[in-house]
Amino acid sequence: MSNPVSALQGASFDGFAKVEEAGLCGMITLRGDLASAKVKKAVVNATGTEMPGQREVKVAGENALAWMSPDELLALVPYGEVTDKIAAIDKALAGQHYLAVNVSDARAVFRVSGTGVREVIAKLSPVDLSADAFTPGMIRRTRMAQVPAAFWIGEDGSATVICFRSVAEYVFNLLKGAAAPGSEVGLLG
Repeated sequence: MSNPVSALQGASFDGFAKVEEAGLCGMITLRGDLASAKVKKAVVNATGTEMPGQREVKVAGENALAWMSPDELLALVPYGEVTDKIAAIDKALAGQHYLAVNVSDARAVFRVSGTGVREVIAKLSPVDLSADAFTPGMIRRTRMAQVPAAFWIGEDGSATVICFRSVAEYVFNLLKGAAAPGSEVGLLG
């Protein structure tokens, strides 16, 4: 039996913003009818969050529930709880048309913190990251340079970035470059 390890084993970088790999994070992709009361109840019970609306993420402690598309949610839970959470979802949705899959080891998660968070992310993605246009609780599923990624800004002003594990080192290096001292543009605070 092997021990699970995160993609970059806790790599971090201090620039004008701090970039950190978040370590092991449990993630469940759920596909189904998001308007279904049973689906809503199952994912809310599994995460302890509210149900997100379109392009929203809801956070409750270590858990989060993110809208990814009209029929897809991403649930973030502690890594060791994924199997139990999927079993609970499976039980709650028995007889329903849905898919709940553990994608924890297929993804990497980064945290970007500090005063330059919005600028770091804006350098890499085609998203208006001004405070009026992109508020805490909004999520974007887009590209960071040449790879798919999703991100949101938390209530504390930090950003959470999720990408495929296979491109984790590339995304970490992108974030490091965008946060490098001396590369500040100064347009976003």
